[in-house]
Parts: sequence; C-alpha cells; structure tokens
Amino acid sequence: MSRLVVIIPALDAACHLPATLEGLEEGVRSGLVAGWVLADGGSADTTRELARRAGFHLVTGARGRGPQLIAGAQVAAGLAGRDDWYLFLHADTRLEPGWSAEVRRVMAGNSLRAWAFRFALDAQGAPARRLTRGVNWRSAALKLPYGDQGLLISREFYERLGGYRPLALFEDVDLVRRIGRRRLSILRSRAVTSAQRFARQGYAARSARNLTLLARYYLGADPARLARAYSR
Repeated sequence: MSRLVVIIPALDAACHLPATLEGLEEGVRSGLVAGWVLADGGSADTTRELARRAGFHLVTGARGRGPQLIAGAQVAAGLAGRDDWYLFLHADTRLEPGWSAEVRRVMAGNSLRAWAFRFALDAQGAPARRLTRGVNWRSAALKLPYGDQGLLISREFYERLGGYRPLALFEDVDLVRRIGRRRLSILRSRAVTSAQRFARQGYAARSARNLTLLARYYLGADPARLARAYSR
C-alpha cells in the first residue's frame, strides 16, 4: 500500500506550524503518513525546534521556496518507497478534517496525475469570501492552483517531471504547467491558509499585486526580481 511523505518549506513559521501539524495528525494516526520533512530557509524563531520536537526530518536549504522544496524532496526520497507519494504543503496551511480518506482513495488510482486541495482562508467577511471564490474558480477552470493549496503527487510522477526548479517565486506555477491541465485535478477537501498577509496589505491590493507579478512571470520576467517585489 502506498504511503505519503509530507514536505513543508518554512521560514519563521513558529506561529503557524502547530495548527498545520494538528491538521496532519489524522494522516499520522491512520498510518497514511510515512514521514515528514521540514525544509527551513533560515528561521530566526523556534520553527526548527518545533519541527524537531514533532519528529520532522529537518533540512536547511537556501532561502526561497523553490530551493527549499528541492532540498525537502531530496530528503523525502530517502523515506519514500518507489510507489509512495509526496504532499507539498505550506507551513501556514492546515488541512481540514477528513482529508486523509480522500487522499488515500486518490493514491489508489492513477499515479501519473497530481491533485491540489480546494482553497480556503482562516478569515471571515466579504473580501475573504470573494478571494476564496476567485481562487477556486481559477483552480477548477484554469487548473492553476498555487502552492498554498498543497500538491499531492506520486514520487514516480514528480521525478519524471524533474521536480521543482530553484525559482525564487512561482516555482508552484512552473511545476503545475509541466503537469498539464489534463493531469491535474482538484480535491473536495480544503486547505485552509493564513489570511494574515491579505489582511495586512489589503485584499484588493494584495490580489492585484499577485496578478501583476503572475503576468510579468508569463511574459518572461526574472523570478528573482519578482520575488523581491512580492516580499515588499
């Protein structure tokens, strides 16, 4: 039976990581999760300490989600069998109860497909609802989920695709485009991500900035320059 290795990139994520781990616990209890890896980008808080206490295999990679995901997958390859699967998940994203049963069913099927979760925010109000609807429309219609929706993919398929690339930004979009629309599906289960950045910068302003950066990426802009603009 195939099992799952969870890979989490993190940077100063101590305030979010406990909830993320709590959401994963049902997969651990059921025996679905074979192990988990935290790829740290140089946290200055207690992220690494929390990860060690929770039994993570800890790896410190270059800062940036692309390099961190690559480093995490390299460690995961030593934990996973040839028929096992990877779940890439952001450190501020919590899977809702019931996710493990759906993931187990998916893993029993075609190993040359990938899945992402439906998007949700840990916030109420009209701006959060509008953003949630927009993201879930984009994911379903365009098959363009972002990394905060997680990515479930077999080790075999991940390696065939060449894995993540060491991009400073849009490493998730790059991999999803290589997966292709016909080989990507959206799960019914939801991944609830932190609304902190949207609340701080404003939902409309943050969404507009993200769309602008995505357009520039599609036009060939350097992901390193885009990452600097994203972090401002």
